[in-house]
Amino acid sequence: MSTRAPAVQARHLVKTYPGGVTALRGMDLTVTAGTVFGLLGPNGAGKSTTVKILTTLARPDSGTVSVAGHDALAHPDRVRRAIGVVAQKSGADPVATGRENLLLQGRLYGMRGAAVRQRADALLARFGLTDAGKRLVKGYSGGMLRRLDVALGLMHRPQVLFLDEPTTGLDPEARTAMWDEIARLAGDEGLTIVLTTHYLEEADRLAERIAIVDRGRIVVEGAPDALKGELRGDAVHVELRAEAPDVVTAALTGLPGVHEVRTEGRRVSVRAEDGAAAVPLLLAALDRAGAAVAAATVARPSLDDVYLRHAGRRFQDAEATGPTAVPALSGGAR
Repeated sequence: MSTRAPAVQARHLVKTYPGGVTALRGMDLTVTAGTVFGLLGPNGAGKSTTVKILTTLARPDSGTVSVAGHDALAHPDRVRRAIGVVAQKSGADPVATGRENLLLQGRLYGMRGAAVRQRADALLARFGLTDAGKRLVKGYSGGMLRRLDVALGLMHRPQVLFLDEPTTGLDPEARTAMWDEIARLAGDEGLTIVLTTHYLEEADRLAERIAIVDRGRIVVEGAPDALKGELRGDAVHVELRAEAPDVVTAALTGLPGVHEVRTEGRRVSVRAEDGAAAVPLLLAALDRAGAAVAAATVARPSLDDVYLRHAGRRFQDAEATGPTAVPALSGGAR
């Protein structure tokens, strides 16, 4: 267990929006300084609402918040000087150049003279935007704009950087490049980074610890490898030709080496001590139960399996049928 002080600490956060949409239902969160912490969950789970509260853009109905050692509810101005925010939507001025955006950002935080110019030029170089820095932002590609957004969030050298869905809308190549840059930021500068994402691979690759958020609560928290390691054996997923009859669960429960049987429509998922050895047993049991099989796969545990175990549904199903969306983090403030 790390002895480093928490950079972010929230307790018992509750937030309900007009119309009765409850976004947070008692959220507890601790982020150790100098780490990358991932908030992983489907759209509508409460991730962006959490970030809005942590970055002083919203107030909870109840609960406490400390960021960079400051009470975010009592002293929001102190928190704003200590953090950088990269929102889902860009806050860059499209009719200014990239360099002009950085200079303005620095001046808003009190930077002046050669210091602000040197910092802007250094960040343009770091993010591969030196030539583009002379061009109007409205001509940037999606990947260039996201790199500029991160540079803006870093301009005043924050203690904590919040990245709210930083790669949404990027193509695979641009997403991979952004992942590499986030990893470098954490390693080179020792920043505390709070990352919200609905990409399982993104959380698995970047975060030292993750909290899985579902329906406004954290359902499990830990290092990605440790969470996957808690799931014994292999994950076996079977796709049926028709929706699973009620007898399927009973037919599979109690098979040697098989446990944690779950059925969702046409999908059947189990944990097996030896997935390859379990498949013939599963197929035979399903055949006896009158359930025709379309496909079967065996894999090592993934974050999707962790989500299924703790949230009781698959991640893609939660994405498709999640709660009513709540307002996303605006790109207008950092």
